[in-house]
Amino acid sequence: MKPIAFIRASGSHLPPRVVDNHELSQSLDTSHEWIVRRTGIVKRHIAENHDTTSGLATIAAQKALDNAKISAHDIDLVVLATSSPDHGFPATAARVQAELGISKGTAFDVQAACAGFIFALQAANNMIRLGQASRALVIGSEIFSRLVDWQDRSTCILFGDGAGAVVLDSEYVEDTSFPSLKRGIVECTTRVDGTGYHKLFARSGLGDLHANSDIHKHGVFMNGASIFKAASSLMAEGVSSLINKHQIHIQDIDILIPHQANLRIITSMASSVGIPEKNIVVTVDKHANTSAASIPLAIDHAFNQKQLKKGQNVIITALGGGIAWGSALIKT
Repeated sequence: MKPIAFIRASGSHLPPRVVDNHELSQSLDTSHEWIVRRTGIVKRHIAENHDTTSGLATIAAQKALDNAKISAHDIDLVVLATSSPDHGFPATAARVQAELGISKGTAFDVQAACAGFIFALQAANNMIRLGQASRALVIGSEIFSRLVDWQDRSTCILFGDGAGAVVLDSEYVEDTSFPSLKRGIVECTTRVDGTGYHKLFARSGLGDLHANSDIHKHGVFMNGASIFKAASSLMAEGVSSLINKHQIHIQDIDILIPHQANLRIITSMASSVGIPEKNIVVTVDKHANTSAASIPLAIDHAFNQKQLKKGQNVIITALGGGIAWGSALIKT
């Protein structure tokens, strides 16, 4: 018998303040129609001054615990993906652990930009499979609105704030292969190509050699055309690789949950692998790009809308700065 991890429940939290495209068009040279045509985004949630990344994460995690009908005392691992931590150190996950009253195990952050949740899921899944943890909270939480330059039309329209979380539980099974596995994380794959480092990055990191220069003080830099091409092709490659490796057909995938960066990227990627529109979870219109929170927010949304159900074959996939990307095959 071997331990496997499965998603027991999910939870999410979005800041109450909503900023739609019409509001942005009052301060930027843009319009609702232009933003929708280019990105598919209609609105985004923006954190208030008193909000923290750990605070959003804690609320989402508590909802996931409530939905799982378990106590924080049952958790022995917290892995939090974020590009907007509360502080340079310690880990924001440690603050979440304390706020929830978790008294055992370990907690740490993962930084892989928009692909961060899949990296965090892979770490938690591996630890459960190795017997190093039994129940985990895997969280994506971002206050990305504090990283962007709100005068830069090319980037600020893309992002929003929020948090999503899943509870990973464990059980022992005889056969961990697919399709024998009745439920569980079949496989997570992650990749990084560091030669794409400067195609997408946030300025003024704590260790940035140019952190004090005016050009590096604030904002997100993105080579839009290059990232669009990479996201469309590499996420599609990740989906196809999982399908081929586990010898299943595209028709066997019930739900695809891609990173919610841009609707055109989502439709281009899904079309190239042959997944029909009705099988794709889309929240980018409502949430914009919430970076590492994007996929767990979409997972919880899909569960709440009954689009995602128990017993389905699900693939999640994402790409972010690094360039980092990853995919996972999950039986819900």
